[in-house]
Formats: sequence, structure tokens, C-alpha cells
Amino acid sequence: MTPTPHLTEIAARVERPAPFQPVDRSLLPEAGTATVDIVVPVYNEERALPGCLHTLHARLSEGFPFPWRITVADNASTDDTLATARRLADELPGVGVVHLDRKGRGLALRTVWGASDADIVAYMDVDLSTGLDGLLPLVAPLASGHSDLAIGSRLAAGARTVRGPRREFVSRCYNGIIRLTHGVRFTDAQCGFKAARTEVLRPLLEVTRDDAWFFDTELLLLAEHNGLRVHEVPVDWVEDVDTRVDVVSTATDDLRGLWRMARLKASGGARVAVRPRPAPSAEHPDAVLAPSTGRGVLSWEVGCFIAIGVVSTVGQALLYWLARGWWTPAVANLVSLFVLTVLNTEANRRLTFRHSSTAPARAHLGAGGLFVLGYLVTSGAVLWFKWLDPGASPAAETAVLAAASVAVTGVRFATLRLAVFAGPRSRTS
Repeated sequence: MTPTPHLTEIAARVERPAPFQPVDRSLLPEAGTATVDIVVPVYNEERALPGCLHTLHARLSEGFPFPWRITVADNASTDDTLATARRLADELPGVGVVHLDRKGRGLALRTVWGASDADIVAYMDVDLSTGLDGLLPLVAPLASGHSDLAIGSRLAAGARTVRGPRREFVSRCYNGIIRLTHGVRFTDAQCGFKAARTEVLRPLLEVTRDDAWFFDTELLLLAEHNGLRVHEVPVDWVEDVDTRVDVVSTATDDLRGLWRMARLKASGGARVAVRPRPAPSAEHPDAVLAPSTGRGVLSWEVGCFIAIGVVSTVGQALLYWLARGWWTPAVANLVSLFVLTVLNTEANRRLTFRHSSTAPARAHLGAGGLFVLGYLVTSGAVLWFKWLDPGASPAAETAVLAAASVAVTGVRFATLRLAVFAGPRSRTS
């Protein structure tokens, strides 16, 4: 990958900075004071750019309650996009232009965001696929200080999308891979509709390396890893088929990026010097609070572990019973135990030990050792039972399997709590 120029070097290429457009407080008495810089990255978009800027400018002028400006980030277009952007900047107050001589959406956003003097920076795609009704809900939690980053989500509850099955499938698979491999809570990494508070964004930008489409995911992974609050806005989204995205190439680059970020987090290089959020505290002056002891945490962990263990034991027994119609007891037990171990570990990571900072890969690797122990114990119990009673039914075998699974539960809990999920708690706990 080509080395990323330092932010101060790229910032000198800003050719037309635009002033922030003031808010008419006679019409909007509740208007805020936080300034907002909305970036529209473009590459060969001479056709789409005029409609985008006229529509966005009109919506902002009609009632956006924060001082704003629009910055067109032209990254190495080879058509008349730059000339079109300059013409529109002359025509529309509050529109500025930045030109980069290298292509890449991530590079464009890092350049403009890193040099911006706004309190809040945002971006949206030039095709305006995301409905602009979501812009104020995107910015408001940042202006209030409640959140650090805000993202539009096409997969959150309440979102409405119009897109083809291929893109829907790719999007859901990619975001599922992110949640499985990195244990994140956000649902949609690559919707082209995001915003951030500049003061918390700049340290993250110094660590980001991707110049292209993975930049969005990289930024969100860094934000969540460092305990920042990411706010999701369910959006309306309509697919524009006139796209510059090569789906196959982008997917390959994204998978490489996920692997790179996993290694960066494991090495400690993903830690950024950002001011941590204060711990939650009661607003009511006379609130009656529970004593701060570890007993409540232990009770939660034991209760969740038991509940998940019961469901897992039943699930394994059911899967074993179904698999015995095709396979031997040992093979049926191996398959059922493997499937339920993965699901059990993920459930415990997300619920029982949800405040642990243990990475998903380490959690599942540690659970692998417990998988071997569980397989040996449960298989031994079933085979021993079959040796004692060769004519035993699959239902009787299943009962023995369930009893053996319960026997290793105590060891599993102790190992998970004291070894696999031991260590520092997450900064968001």
C-alpha cells in the first residue's frame, strides 16, 4: 500500500474553503452552535454532482439547525468533475472544493476531516442513496456530546431499504463477519452516511491506514476498540446502480483489512489516546444505589452461564439425537458438541462476560481447549454406557450425554472466568 501522506501535507491542497452558513435564529430559536462540515467525496461524478449539491444545499438552507458547510472532495477524477465542483462552489454559498491527486474515498475523508476546523464532520455519498431525513438525527447526538461517532445503518431495526438481493446478501454477510471476528455491536459498517466529533476523530485518523472502501470499517473498529460511543441511525436507503464500487475487489480488500485490524488490536497498536467517557452515574440526587461489590457481577455471570448452559445442553442433545440417524455415537457427538461449543462461547462472550475485553479470536481459541475436554468426557461416557448396555436406545444415550455435559459445566465456567475472559475490563463497562 502506498504510504499515507501526513494530514498537514495533504491539507495544503484545499483550494476553496467555504465559510460556515449561519442559522437564522428568528426561525430556529433552538438552533445549536456546533459547526458541521459535510464532505461529499467524488470520483468521476460530473453527472451526479449537480443534483446532489443542489438537493443537499436546499435541505440544509431550509432548516438545518447548526452552522454548516459542504466540502466536495474530488479525488483524482479524470472527467469534468473538478470543473463542475468549482462552478457549483461559485453558484452555491457554503460549498467548498478540495482536490486530491490520488484516488480513494478513505484518503479523501481522512484529508478533509483531518484538516477541518468544524466541531463535527460528516460525509455522504454523492448519489444520496441515504435519505436526508436522517442527517439531523445523525448529527444531534454528537452536538449534545452524548455520542462520539454516528452512523447510518441499513440493517438496524426501523431501517427501510430498496436494493437488489445480491447487494443485500453481500452486505449482511460482510457485517456478520465483522461481528463474528471482532465482536462489535454496530450493524452496518459501510453505509455512506457517517459523522463524528472532530476532537475524538483526529487521534483515530492518525492510526487509520486504508485509503479506499475499508476506511469506514477501520474507523469504526478503532472507535469501538477504544471505548468510544457509536450511535446508529436507522435510515431509508435506495440503491443507485450507477456505482463506482467493484464488489469482488472491495470484498477481498475488506477481508484483508479485517485480518490486519485483528493483528493490530492483538499487538496493542490499536489503542489511541482518547479521553475516556466517565462512568455512568445517577442523575437523581436521592437515588438509592446498590453497593459497589463484585457479588452482583458474579451473580450475573453464574445466572447467565447456567441459562446458556441449559439451552446449550438441550441443543446439543437434540442435535445429537438427530445426527444419530446417520452417524456413529462418536461422530454424532463430535458434530453436535462442536456446533454448540461455538454458539455457547459466543453467547457467553456477548452476555455472561460482556464486560471483558477479551477478543473473539482468543475467546474461541480458549474454548477450543474446553471443547477437547468436553468431547473426551462426553464421548467416553457414551461409549462406556454403550459397552455396559449394547442394546441401549439413542434416547438413553442422549440422557447419558446430557448428564456428562452437566458434569463438565463447573470446570468450563471456572476456566472461562479465570483464564479465557480474565484480564482488564472494557472501557465501556
